[in-house]
Amino acid sequence: MSTEPVSTPAPAPAPSHESRIHGCLLGGALGDSLGYAVEFDDIFTIRGKFGADGLQDFSVLDGGSHFSDDTPLTLYTVDGLLEALEWANSGVGADTNACLWLAYLRWLGTQGVPVPEAAPFQPPRWIDSHDVLKHRRAPGNACLSGLATGEMGTFYRPVNPDSKGCGTVMRSAPFGLIPYIGAGAVYKLSADAASLTHGHPAARQGAGVFSLVIHALTAGAGLREAALFALGELGAGHLHKGEEPDPDLVARLEAALRLGGAGGLLAPEELVRELGEGWVAEEALAVALYAVLATAPDPTAAGHPEAHFRAAIALAVNHSGDSDSTASIAGNILGTFYGEDCLPAQWLAALEAPEVIRGMAARLAAVTGA
Repeated sequence: MSTEPVSTPAPAPAPSHESRIHGCLLGGALGDSLGYAVEFDDIFTIRGKFGADGLQDFSVLDGGSHFSDDTPLTLYTVDGLLEALEWANSGVGADTNACLWLAYLRWLGTQGVPVPEAAPFQPPRWIDSHDVLKHRRAPGNACLSGLATGEMGTFYRPVNPDSKGCGTVMRSAPFGLIPYIGAGAVYKLSADAASLTHGHPAARQGAGVFSLVIHALTAGAGLREAALFALGELGAGHLHKGEEPDPDLVARLEAALRLGGAGGLLAPEELVRELGEGWVAEEALAVALYAVLATAPDPTAAGHPEAHFRAAIALAVNHSGDSDSTASIAGNILGTFYGEDCLPAQWLAALEAPEVIRGMAARLAAVTGA
């Protein structure tokens, strides 16, 4: 019998920040696109169309699938941040949330909703030249109505004060991709931008927590470590004075962490009972976190990033709920964690307008020095 020591596979090198940016935006778009094919179907309908395991791959979709409103809103978040960073790099201070508001107003115009006359005029930018972003694909009511008021919503002057739809969370990954700023600044940028359309604490805090997960991953944290860090930051003094962590958000995220580490996978029916359908902020983030944690490879083994991505997206898609948003968030997380290496080539070949997504990723990488 050989007495030679068994070698342990060397860990894969950490992805570059540029690869994380591309992975995040492309991964989110892939999850969004696969999920959008079944967004309004319950699990029984999904199984009836695609078999007992549900929708697993783009290859079974005749003609592929479009992305929903989630991807354009994420890209317009990138563009708002780009404008603020471009001003900063030229030595001029800019109100970041105003830049984001103006970007979201330009997105509103792509949805066939008149931009309020009282809103400031902004010249079109590169992102506005792409017709693929001008389709209306089930945008959230609060995103539309909050922007259509022409008022720049804030924590103290909220629009849609009772809305906690997942439209804040699904667009907020880009805040975590900005290097050289601390966790408190990431949280504030994300939560303030959420206030532009949604006023409920779960919507604002959920967006901030998601951005902090992305922030921690870009710094090299593991998946569970990043989720624990982000949840812990809710009590670290980042909330407005007198504001408390939203109890439903905390409960859902704690459940996602517990179930994601329990071993085995929940059936779609159990997933919805435990974590919700994903239409509201805390549920969408919880389902996505559970999907990436529950499908993670054994940390002592050499994991396969693409296999993990496929498994997590399938889990995030196949349930009775907001499949495109839960899968989009999961795709953002794993694309940030692994970089582009986890993205299936066949899926990328089926992705709508990858050149637009890559173009925005390249611009963000360039302006941040990645």
